[in-house]
Amino acid sequence: MPYTWSLVLLVVGLVLLAWLLIRLFRELRRFKAVQRQVFHDFGDRSGLVKARVAGLKVAFAQRRTR
Repeated sequence: MPYTWSLVLLVVGLVLLAWLLIRLFRELRRFKAVQRQVFHDFGDRSGLVKARVAGLKVAFAQRRTR
């Protein structure tokens, strides 16, 4: 009969471990989605800055020729 408690504890431990792993992978998936979004936004903003710098270079070049 003592092995029954051992089996119950083993099953409870495995269920708890599975629940924790599922939760961990869910959080990792959410973190990766946020990370992707941040990098995408950063790329968009850096592209806008590059476009503004290029526009300023053109404007200054036109101003110098006058």
